Amino acid sequence: MDQILVEKNVSSMKMEVMGVFDWATWEKEVSEFPWEYKMTESCYIVEGEAIVTPEGGEPVTIERGDYVIFPKGMKCTWKITDAIEKYYNFSDVG
Repeated sequence: MDQILVEKNVSSMKMEVMGVFDWATWEKEVSEFPWEYKMTESCYIVEGEAIVTPEGGEPVTIERGDYVIFPKGMKCTWKITDAIEKYYNFSDVG
């Protein structure tokens, strides 16, 4: 896996079954910054919106209700366009 995977409008029931609501949370105001994923990250966007652009790739918009997987080793730029809040979990997959 070398791209951002986004599943839109995931039900809260599915997220509960996956244990997402027990994951750590992260919040960030409107901003732009580079990021590199040392591990695979799965996250569920609770609020807000961001445009994540992988190095050498196309921008991906993520927003409230999205379940997103960022692959291990990916370098990207985050552009948060509306203050964001997410549940997240790291794994050594990929």
